Amino acid sequence: MAETIHMPKLGFDMAEGTLVRWLKKEGEAVTKGEVLAEIETDKATVEVESSASGVVRKLLVDEGAVVPVNAPIAIVGAADEVISEQSSVVHEAPAAVSVPDRAPASVMETVAPPAAGHVKASPLAKRVARERGLDLSRIQGTGPGGRIVRRDIERVLSQESDSRIVPTPDHATMGLSDSRLSDSTVPLTKLRQAIARRMSEAKSSVPHFYVTHEYKMDFLLEVRRQLNSALPEEEKVSVNDFIVRAVALALREFPNLNASFAGDKVMRHGAVNIGVAVAVEGGLLTVVCKDADAKSLRQIAAEVKRMAAGAREGRVKPEDIEGSTFSISNLGMFDVENFAAIINPPEAAILAVGSARQVPVVEEGQVKVGWRMKATISVDHRVSDGAEAAQFMQALAKYLEEPVRLLV
Repeated sequence: MAETIHMPKLGFDMAEGTLVRWLKKEGEAVTKGEVLAEIETDKATVEVESSASGVVRKLLVDEGAVVPVNAPIAIVGAADEVISEQSSVVHEAPAAVSVPDRAPASVMETVAPPAAGHVKASPLAKRVARERGLDLSRIQGTGPGGRIVRRDIERVLSQESDSRIVPTPDHATMGLSDSRLSDSTVPLTKLRQAIARRMSEAKSSVPHFYVTHEYKMDFLLEVRRQLNSALPEEEKVSVNDFIVRAVALALREFPNLNASFAGDKVMRHGAVNIGVAVAVEGGLLTVVCKDADAKSLRQIAAEVKRMAAGAREGRVKPEDIEGSTFSISNLGMFDVENFAAIINPPEAAILAVGSARQVPVVEEGQVKVGWRMKATISVDHRVSDGAEAAQFMQALAKYLEEPVRLLV
């Protein structure tokens, strides 16, 4: 029996997605789980897998079409099966690309409807070109086989930025220098718009409170060093992998923080799905390590590494970015002492992690050098209170400061 494939809903606030590219044509065979199309959401370019095996009987939307969630996009069935046309609602792609009034003149002069479907380009390059109003047919690709990749887009944007700089008066004869540049207006990308909307809503509607704890990291860093010395490069574990597992195990003890606020009740989640914030071009994307409390450190490391790489390339699977129950934002690699993060609704809490640093510490009346790391939990006060958050941070210390617990 024929099955209709629908536009998936990725995240509770997703209303629509853009069908970027079909990877199967009408009449081609497809197996269940095989990638059928690429769609673009506010967050990323996502691969949509077929939910059935058979033949692609009909593609219901054009490439470039903006489609509401749950709307039909394709029909998969047997080759000789009679297909009903009643549910075949076709969404036409936009005929042209509009240019924001605030776009610089130098950009307006080069804008044309993107020909992404006829140009060899990576999904990330297509997405950035579409957001910035660039014509891919006028860009020389430097990737394999002339494929346009991210660096080619960045080169063109850099050239246009340089052309918009307004020369300042030459004050050399006056013994003065003026290095000021002209003002510029940068339109927000879809991702930046989504972040702005979500974070504004979260900060204004969720009553946050914060608890900071400092952790002894000497043993964990030594265990990590020894572990990585025995692992191949591609399997090495990061400090963040230890933190993900430690948080997951601590949440078993504090299910009220692995929860969501739902009006007149709190939904405590059975699964511990840890969202890990990944820095991508123009913003952040959260990838999700499912059932992190039931996975080994090496499993967590491999999964997070794979998903983070996909996020940075602009291509992820739907299951990689949905379903988080608690999030971690780690800025340790940027030499940050500590910070507080905004909760990612509908989650009840998020952990902000700073750098592990060598600092002077006092132990048994003696001043010595030790590794310390600060972390701050942001909690929805409608769900929990300060005492519970502080106890959770103490439980987290049990795992981070006795890292052997994370290896069993």
